[in-house]
Amino acid sequence: MGLLSDPYRRRALSRLILRLNTPLCILSYLAGLGWFLGLASPPFTLRSYMSENAMGSTMVEEQFVFGERALSYAREFAGHKKKVGGIPVAWLEKTMWNLGLEVYKQPFSRTLPFPDETRERYMVKGTNVYGILRAPRAASTESLVLSVPCSMGQHNNQAVGLMLALASYFRGQIYWAKDIIFLVNEHDLIGMEAWLEAYHDVNVTEVLSSGMLGRAGAIQAAVSLELSSDVITSFDVAVEGLNGQLPNLDLVNLFYAFCQKNGLLCTIQGKLQRTDWDTLPAYVHSLQTLLLMVLKQGSGRPQGDHGLFLRYHIEAITVRGINSFRQYKYDMGTMGKTLEGMFRKLNNLLERLHQSYFFYLLPSLARFVSIGVYMPAVGGLVLVLVLKISPVPQLQGEWESSGLQQGQA
Repeated sequence: MGLLSDPYRRRALSRLILRLNTPLCILSYLAGLGWFLGLASPPFTLRSYMSENAMGSTMVEEQFVFGERALSYAREFAGHKKKVGGIPVAWLEKTMWNLGLEVYKQPFSRTLPFPDETRERYMVKGTNVYGILRAPRAASTESLVLSVPCSMGQHNNQAVGLMLALASYFRGQIYWAKDIIFLVNEHDLIGMEAWLEAYHDVNVTEVLSSGMLGRAGAIQAAVSLELSSDVITSFDVAVEGLNGQLPNLDLVNLFYAFCQKNGLLCTIQGKLQRTDWDTLPAYVHSLQTLLLMVLKQGSGRPQGDHGLFLRYHIEAITVRGINSFRQYKYDMGTMGKTLEGMFRKLNNLLERLHQSYFFYLLPSLARFVSIGVYMPAVGGLVLVLVLKISPVPQLQGEWESSGLQQGQA
């Protein structure tokens, strides 16, 4: 403090910084870059762990046996979707009603500031359909959401079938303490934003929609499901939301835990984690995964429908079923068990997810980098701007004033 309060010493320090400005900038940049490159190595990472006690154990026995029913629902949905040329609203309402859900629909429209890429249109119209399963063990004060985006073509037909099969299975269970909302949203992010704005009674993006007819409790967590095949080889999880927001790390760890329990391969950024952490190829693999996450966060675009939930402080992830060249295949039954186990654990929550991290980087699903570890790298890179901008004008003025004083003397 004495160095900064003494004007002569402060001026001497400023002159030293100005004289060594370029070497200090280079050193700061290299230190920040080196620290960032080291984040993918084991010394900088921590093993993933569950912070929430209510979700700390996966000692539940999943009993989902409606795999064939999910395929049947998917085929029916695909047929009606092709027949009407879009989302089959009437069929979805009838099917959800037969399952014992409270069924509602929400027509919406949105005028785009620029035409969309597929049909070059400025006006987008659609309809969201959702059913509410009321909790038999508690009042409607809290809820969970399982959403499926309805896209054009054959994409996501199996996801709708699996969602309806899960609704059928959930309807027969008596342990639910939270309402469960089964949502089929049209036009992806536009439909999801219209539903969220109507549910929370706000209008941020000027979407025109009918008023929300049915509501459940405050939404605690949400899972968006994307699935386009009867069998998958792995599950990929997307965590990046709007403007780089991330869900609570406990939700990601819960997904990873149930994938491990059911023997499902799970990936992040489309990359399967490696077990040989001490080798150079494993380090390069982790670094690529970490860089992809940073780039997607920097883009500001949500990587799935879950990204819009984060704006409303709702923890959410998007789960995508991948059918690739791998030899191990998993059917609808295994996928349903994984999702059913996740919802049973989320049903046990007594409060919102808050104990784990909200700022982190993931070189893999088994390890993470906390904010306290990666912030020094950010500080080293930002220090370059501080060194280049701050001292130069002030010191030039001091040198000019000192030169005038010497000339007058």
